Amino acid sequence: MPPESSPSAPGSVMQIGEVATRTELSLRSLRHWEEVGLLRPSGRSEGGFRLYTAEDVEKILVIRRMKPLGFTLDQMKAVMTDIETIRDSTADAEASRLAVDRVTAIRADVDERRAKLARHLEMADEFIALLAQEVP
Repeated sequence: MPPESSPSAPGSVMQIGEVATRTELSLRSLRHWEEVGLLRPSGRSEGGFRLYTAEDVEKILVIRRMKPLGFTLDQMKAVMTDIETIRDSTADAEASRLAVDRVTAIRADVDERRAKLARHLEMADEFIALLAQEVP
Protein backbone atom coordinates (compact mmCIF):
# COMPACT_ATOMS: atom_id res chain seq x y z
CA MET A 1 0.00 0.00 0.00
CA PRO A 2 1.46 3.43 -0.93
CA PRO A 3 2.44 5.70 1.91
CA GLU A 4 -0.34 8.11 2.74
CA SER A 5 0.55 11.63 3.82
CA SER A 6 -0.51 15.15 3.03
CA PRO A 7 1.24 16.67 -0.02
CA SER A 8 2.58 19.57 2.01
CA ALA A 9 4.20 17.39 4.66
CA PRO A 10 7.96 16.90 4.36
CA GLY A 11 8.70 13.58 2.70
CA SER A 12 5.16 13.18 1.43
CA VAL A 13 4.51 11.49 -1.87
CA MET A 14 1.84 11.80 -4.52
CA GLN A 15 0.59 9.35 -7.08
CA ILE A 16 0.56 10.22 -10.76
CA GLY A 17 -3.08 11.34 -10.81
CA GLU A 18 -2.51 14.00 -8.18
CA VAL A 19 0.67 15.14 -9.91
CA ALA A 20 -1.17 15.40 -13.23
CA THR A 21 -3.85 17.54 -11.59
CA ARG A 22 -1.32 19.78 -9.82
CA THR A 23 0.77 20.31 -12.95
CA GLU A 24 -2.11 20.45 -15.45
CA LEU A 25 -0.47 17.70 -17.49
CA SER A 26 -1.92 14.47 -18.77
CA LEU A 27 -1.05 11.09 -17.32
CA ARG A 28 0.17 10.21 -20.79
CA SER A 29 2.68 13.09 -20.80
CA LEU A 30 4.06 12.12 -17.40
CA ARG A 31 4.37 8.48 -18.43
CA HIS A 32 6.00 9.47 -21.73
CA TRP A 33 8.54 11.68 -19.97
CA GLU A 34 9.45 8.71 -17.80
CA GLU A 35 9.73 6.38 -20.82
CA VAL A 36 12.13 8.73 -22.61
CA GLY A 37 14.20 9.34 -19.47
CA LEU A 38 13.27 12.99 -19.03
CA LEU A 39 11.87 12.55 -15.54
CA ARG A 40 11.72 9.60 -13.21
CA PRO A 41 9.37 9.41 -10.24
CA SER A 42 11.19 9.18 -6.92
CA GLY A 43 9.76 5.78 -6.21
CA ARG A 44 7.08 3.18 -6.60
CA SER A 45 4.57 1.82 -4.17
CA GLU A 46 4.46 -1.90 -3.35
CA GLY A 47 1.69 -2.10 -5.93
CA GLY A 48 3.88 -0.50 -8.59
CA PHE A 49 2.25 2.95 -8.58
CA ARG A 50 4.54 5.84 -9.43
CA LEU A 51 5.29 8.03 -6.41
CA TYR A 52 6.35 11.65 -6.82
CA THR A 53 7.78 14.08 -4.28
CA ALA A 54 7.37 17.86 -4.15
CA GLU A 55 10.85 18.07 -5.72
CA ASP A 56 9.65 15.88 -8.61
CA VAL A 57 6.71 18.24 -9.11
CA GLU A 58 9.11 21.21 -9.23
CA LYS A 59 11.09 19.43 -11.97
CA ILE A 60 7.88 18.69 -13.89
CA LEU A 61 6.93 22.36 -13.74
CA VAL A 62 10.32 23.35 -15.16
CA ILE A 63 9.82 20.92 -18.03
CA ARG A 64 6.26 22.13 -18.57
CA ARG A 65 7.54 25.68 -18.92
CA MET A 66 10.12 24.61 -21.50
CA LYS A 67 7.74 22.64 -23.68
CA PRO A 68 5.76 25.55 -25.22
CA LEU A 69 9.02 27.30 -26.01
CA GLY A 70 9.85 24.56 -28.49
CA PHE A 71 12.67 22.78 -26.68
CA THR A 72 13.30 19.21 -27.78
CA LEU A 73 13.28 16.32 -25.34
CA ASP A 74 17.07 16.11 -25.58
CA GLN A 75 17.42 19.82 -24.80
CA MET A 76 15.06 19.49 -21.85
CA LYS A 77 17.03 16.50 -20.53
CA ALA A 78 20.26 18.47 -20.80
CA VAL A 79 18.82 21.46 -18.95
CA MET A 80 17.42 19.25 -16.20
CA THR A 81 20.79 17.52 -15.81
CA ASP A 82 22.57 20.88 -15.66
CA ILE A 83 20.14 22.22 -13.05
CA GLU A 84 20.72 19.10 -10.92
CA THR A 85 24.48 19.53 -11.26
CA ILE A 86 24.29 23.18 -10.22
CA ARG A 87 22.16 22.30 -7.18
CA ASP A 88 24.42 19.40 -6.16
CA SER A 89 26.78 20.68 -3.48
CA THR A 90 29.00 17.62 -4.00
CA ALA A 91 29.40 18.11 -7.76
CA ASP A 92 32.84 18.58 -9.26
CA ALA A 93 33.74 22.29 -9.59
CA GLU A 94 34.48 21.97 -13.32
CA ALA A 95 31.21 20.14 -13.97
CA SER A 96 29.34 22.85 -12.06
CA ARG A 97 31.07 25.60 -14.03
CA LEU A 98 30.21 23.94 -17.34
CA ALA A 99 26.61 23.44 -16.22
CA VAL A 100 26.36 27.13 -15.27
CA ASP A 101 27.76 28.11 -18.68
CA ARG A 102 25.20 25.93 -20.49
CA VAL A 103 22.29 27.19 -18.38
CA THR A 104 23.41 30.78 -19.03
CA ALA A 105 23.38 30.05 -22.78
CA ILE A 106 19.94 28.46 -22.50
CA ARG A 107 18.68 31.53 -20.67
CA ALA A 108 19.82 33.72 -23.57
CA ASP A 109 18.03 31.35 -25.95
CA VAL A 110 14.87 31.53 -23.81
CA ASP A 111 15.03 35.33 -23.86
CA GLU A 112 15.11 35.23 -27.67
CA ARG A 113 12.25 32.73 -27.85
CA ARG A 114 10.19 34.85 -25.47
CA ALA A 115 10.80 37.99 -27.53
CA LYS A 116 9.64 36.14 -30.64
CA LEU A 117 6.50 34.94 -28.86
CA ALA A 118 5.84 38.51 -27.63
CA ARG A 119 6.06 39.76 -31.24
CA HIS A 120 3.60 37.05 -32.31
CA LEU A 121 1.25 38.03 -29.51
CA GLU A 122 1.41 41.69 -30.58
CA MET A 123 0.52 40.66 -34.13
CA ALA A 124 -2.38 38.58 -32.84
CA ASP A 125 -3.64 41.58 -30.83
CA GLU A 126 -3.37 43.80 -33.93
CA PHE A 127 -5.28 41.23 -35.96
CA ILE A 128 -8.00 41.02 -33.30
CA ALA A 129 -8.28 44.82 -33.34
CA LEU A 130 -8.51 44.81 -37.15
CA LEU A 131 -11.25 42.21 -37.10
CA ALA A 132 -13.09 44.17 -34.40
CA GLN A 133 -13.15 47.16 -36.75
CA GLU A 134 -14.64 45.02 -39.51
CA VAL A 135 -17.21 43.28 -37.35
CA PRO A 136 -17.92 45.38 -34.26
